[in-house]
Amino acid sequence: MKMLPKEISILDKSGCDMNQTYIKAIEQHCPNAKLVLDRFHIVKALNESIDEVRKQQWREASTDQRKALKGLRWLLFKHSSRRTPEDSELLHSLQKGNRRIHRAWVLKDELETFWQFQSVPAAQSFLKRWTTTALKTRLQSLRKFVTTLRNHMTHILTFIEKPLTNAVPEGLNRIIKLTKNRASGFRNLHCFTDMIFLVVGDVDIPAKIS
Repeated sequence: MKMLPKEISILDKSGCDMNQTYIKAIEQHCPNAKLVLDRFHIVKALNESIDEVRKQQWREASTDQRKALKGLRWLLFKHSSRRTPEDSELLHSLQKGNRRIHRAWVLKDELETFWQFQSVPAAQSFLKRWTTTALKTRLQSLRKFVTTLRNHMTHILTFIEKPLTNAVPEGLNRIIKLTKNRASGFRNLHCFTDMIFLVVGDVDIPAKIS
């Protein structure tokens, strides 16, 4: 008899896979498994909530104020380890230019700390403090994100014990989707398969030609 895995990483694609129906099905059929909500998708959900703050502020901004908000979207998405000093300086300037976006960005950076914890109780205490602080901002999209975190707190904390992630396959899926869209479709499945191997494979084309 094939044994079921002791840990399962649950995918969340735009929130649709973190609903209780999906989780309850796994809990019912894999009672001994530990559910690990994927870090990649939790971060994605947070980025979407931060971007909603940016969009709202853009809609409310004057023409002159919008000049200061241009180019912020991808900058807000960046992990702190990949930001340049110039990036950080621009984001810090929002403390005076747009306090709501600045507060949302600060909270995003603070949540990066969660994934570094090795103790579940310490991680849980941190997450409780973070969610309380996020609620005090009164930013609607962040409040919605906090609700998601609290509803799935147990399975998010499991990541501290078992840091499983689907980031690599999700990255490959994104490349495959871009490949399909760029070609506007393929004549048959074999052509699509060949192109996937060509794009994401390790074939050195120049070396093969020479």
